[in-house]
Amino acid sequence: MPPKWPRKPDRNDPAFRRLDDRMTFATHVALFAAVNSSLWFFHLYRFPGWNWMPSFSLIWLAGLFVHAVAIFAIADYSGPSSQDGASGKGFGS
Repeated sequence: MPPKWPRKPDRNDPAFRRLDDRMTFATHVALFAAVNSSLWFFHLYRFPGWNWMPSFSLIWLAGLFVHAVAIFAIADYSGPSSQDGASGKGFGS
C-alpha cells in the first residue's frame, strides 16, 4: 500500500519534497538491484564474454552513491522550493 499524504501534495512543501526524493531514490535502488542481478545472471551463465559488465555496474553504483549523497547530505528541505522561481511561475512566463 502506498504511503498516504495527509494534505494536498505540493512540491513547495519541504516535507513532501523530502519524502518524494527519498521514494525516488528507493525506486532507483530497486531498479539497480533488479537490472544488475539479471544482467549478472546472464553474464555468468550464458555470456561470459561480456567484459563491460563490471564497469557498467560500478558506474551505476557510483551514480547511486552520488544520488544518495545529494538526497541525504546535501539537500536542504528547510524552505519552499526555488525550482519554479521566486514568483511561482514556470518557464516562459
